[in-house]
Amino acid sequence: MLDRDGFRPNVGIILLNQRNQVFWGKRIRTHSWQFPQGGIDRGETPEQAMFRELHEEVGLRPNHVRVVARTRDWLRYEVPDRYIRRDARGHYKGQKQIWFLLQLVGHDWDLNLRATDHPEFDAWRWNDYWVPLDVVVEFKRGVYEMALTELARFLPRSEQQRNRYLRSGMRPREQDANQPDAEHPMHHTAALYPARTGSFRINPGIELPPGASFDPDPQTSLDMLQSSKPLQ
Repeated sequence: MLDRDGFRPNVGIILLNQRNQVFWGKRIRTHSWQFPQGGIDRGETPEQAMFRELHEEVGLRPNHVRVVARTRDWLRYEVPDRYIRRDARGHYKGQKQIWFLLQLVGHDWDLNLRATDHPEFDAWRWNDYWVPLDVVVEFKRGVYEMALTELARFLPRSEQQRNRYLRSGMRPREQDANQPDAEHPMHHTAALYPARTGSFRINPGIELPPGASFDPDPQTSLDMLQSSKPLQ
């Protein structure tokens, strides 16, 4: 289902744990990492589509999460032709998305990447809030930045205090260049991820849901994404 401009209605999901880290999933049999997302079926509201996709992609039900906020308007991104099926080229242009910010009120073990016969992800991790901007595929980066920035003000108060730089329009990466801060969210990222381009360490206390795994060296460069399945 496309609008007259060639954009498919879609929902995106930013799922928080109790530390305000975000769920980050690896698309099955690829090196492409992203937030959960999916199309809105005819007759569905964005919220209905969000809960359906939440279960299909990560196995969670409405009772496992709390809806914190959503974006006010559609956020759009265009998909490069090489990621579009041949029969859709010339008609399909990209996605227009409503983004939802959710907080997990259940447990890590409630997540299940094999909740359906057509899993979307085969690995996952918790990342600090802004980390996806450094590693998401380039053509999605703009919409990710818009969604994360709009929804950041709805983070729980403890995180808002650590994210005080948002009031000045600075992201963590920009503040890091000027002033190290032990309470800065990216300080905690460094403990788990010693270098942006190096191996990602696993927190030994983390609990994995059924069928899930951590990829020890996730890569999201465009060169490696050439093997990704076409986006729909």
